[in-house]
Amino acid sequence: MKAHLFRIKEILEALSLKNKIFFSIVLAILLISATIALLAKWILIASLTQELETRGFAIGHSIAERGRGFVLEQDYPRLLALIFDEAKLKERRELIAYIFVVDAENKVISHTFVQSFPRELRVFLEQNKVRKDSSVHLLSVQGKSIFDIQTPIREGIYEIGRVHVGLNKAHMDNLVGKLRVMFLGFISLVIVFIFWLSHKISSNITRPLVSLTKAAQEVSRGNFEVSLGGDDQEIQCPAFLNHHFPCWHLDELGFRQDQEKDVHSCSECLFYKKGEGDEVSQLRSAFINMIWSIRLYRKRLKESEEKYRSLFVSGPEPVFVIEFKDLKILDVNPRAAEVYEYTDEELRKLYFWELWPEAQNFLQEEDSVLFQQGYLYLSRVIHFKKNKKAFFVNIHACPISYEQRQAIILSANDVTEMVEKDAQIIQAGKMKALGEMAAGIAHELNQPLNSIKMGADLLAFVLSGKATLERNEIIAVANDLGVQVKRASEIINNLRQFSRKSRLIPEKVDLNKVVYSVLSILKQQLSLNDIEVELDLLEELPLILGYENRMQQVIFNLINNARDAILEKKCLNKLERYKGKIIIGTQREVKGVILFIQDNGIGLSPENKERIFEPFFTTKEKGKGMGLGLAIVKSIIKDHRGVIDLEALQEGAKFKLWFPCVEEL
Repeated sequence: MKAHLFRIKEILEALSLKNKIFFSIVLAILLISATIALLAKWILIASLTQELETRGFAIGHSIAERGRGFVLEQDYPRLLALIFDEAKLKERRELIAYIFVVDAENKVISHTFVQSFPRELRVFLEQNKVRKDSSVHLLSVQGKSIFDIQTPIREGIYEIGRVHVGLNKAHMDNLVGKLRVMFLGFISLVIVFIFWLSHKISSNITRPLVSLTKAAQEVSRGNFEVSLGGDDQEIQCPAFLNHHFPCWHLDELGFRQDQEKDVHSCSECLFYKKGEGDEVSQLRSAFINMIWSIRLYRKRLKESEEKYRSLFVSGPEPVFVIEFKDLKILDVNPRAAEVYEYTDEELRKLYFWELWPEAQNFLQEEDSVLFQQGYLYLSRVIHFKKNKKAFFVNIHACPISYEQRQAIILSANDVTEMVEKDAQIIQAGKMKALGEMAAGIAHELNQPLNSIKMGADLLAFVLSGKATLERNEIIAVANDLGVQVKRASEIINNLRQFSRKSRLIPEKVDLNKVVYSVLSILKQQLSLNDIEVELDLLEELPLILGYENRMQQVIFNLINNARDAILEKKCLNKLERYKGKIIIGTQREVKGVILFIQDNGIGLSPENKERIFEPFFTTKEKGKGMGLGLAIVKSIIKDHRGVIDLEALQEGAKFKLWFPCVEEL
């Protein structure tokens, strides 16, 4: 039983909404119609039977009234004529089977039978001698079912006889059958009409839902140009035809009324159609509006996609789309293939770390700048072309979603030529600085050279016999000559290292070593200007990744600026007891190292502090500087992924430089 019920339930659930509505209406109306039909049938048949019986009683009463005198006078021929006339009327001929009259003693005195009086009726009369006012009996007479209706014939209070009217049950059944056929025909017509009406009602109710279902199926397949049944004519709305026009209905659809903002609206919206009618019609209108909204947004999205695709394809710089998980290159623009000397297909088969070995450190670490700030910018990063030739690029990257995958979009700007020109500018600055320090450097070299000359002259004088020296004294003079030669060699090596062009490949750099190297060149110059140098260098300072020659230029420029600030203060204030001082120190900090250079010079005003790193801005007199020194310093520090900060002190200024150490890169 449960299996059958479950099967019926499955069949019902599989029916469409139209059929469910149709069958529900039909079943409900059929049940009501069947109930009404049964009640009507019972009422009509009972009423017809009662009507026929009443007619029989009426015939009996009519004969009783009209034939009373014939019974009293025993005028049986006229009585017979009366009952024959009543029985043979046209409309009664089929209904009345017989009429007979009995006297007070229940003897038949007149009847309409052509043949002898039926025996069944004689038996019936014998069995029903007890008189009643009126009664109806169902009898079988000569093989026919007859309703026998008795009506008394009275004279005053006395009953002088009875009239028996026999109604043909077959005829009554025939009339009832005709009535039943007519009723069933009417019911059938009603049922057919109900079926037709239910079909129309269910069709009208479900037609919008059917069209919406078909449209939704097409939309689910990606076909947003599906026909909407007469409502898909082109909308002549400016916002739909040109996405540069705002659509107040769509663009402010999510606006909340409780926000303090004026909601824009068109005087007559050509796009949005307000739903009218029943809920199904309103649903259809809402669905049509949704389709038009999707079409509008798809149109805008397509135009936007075409615009950004054209920007992507025609971009002057290489652009990569990289999968975050393994740095697989997903897409590139034509410029990337041109710059990196690969084909598009070859690049899409590579991993980005094959072009940039350090990519994993910057693009996949969860605590990297890319994910903390949402973007990444790196300057002068080394990439490799197909032939493993290195070149410099500036990196711009940000996380995106690409084809439902977490990805990174990255642009690489080739700055190799710029790096080479910067190196030339830096080199020119070095040469200029060496020219300015020529006198100090010459004096620095003269000291060991004079010592060497004096020692050589002394040894020559001894060898000529004009003087005598002990063996240990001669050895001491020779050792001093070696020391002075080594000192002169170090000065020349430092000058050579300082003046050579910077390498393009980064290396591990010890900032303490760089400070000592620069001071070996500037110490004499600073000493001549009566400037004291105090060192506060941390031993075992972590190394940084960069370019030693460029770091020399940074420290050289900052010390020169400190010297110029001290000399300017001396010149302005004419302080006899003022002594210039430069403090150079290194410190270790979390994830990096710090180098600071502090002076007690003239210092900086707040206005100059804001502009001090701008190119061609200088606080020196005309002809004494071009304003490129600190701009170059900041550029070099940025290339080392460091930060420079200037602190204006009560006396002088302090430059603080931060660099990430090697283990943090």
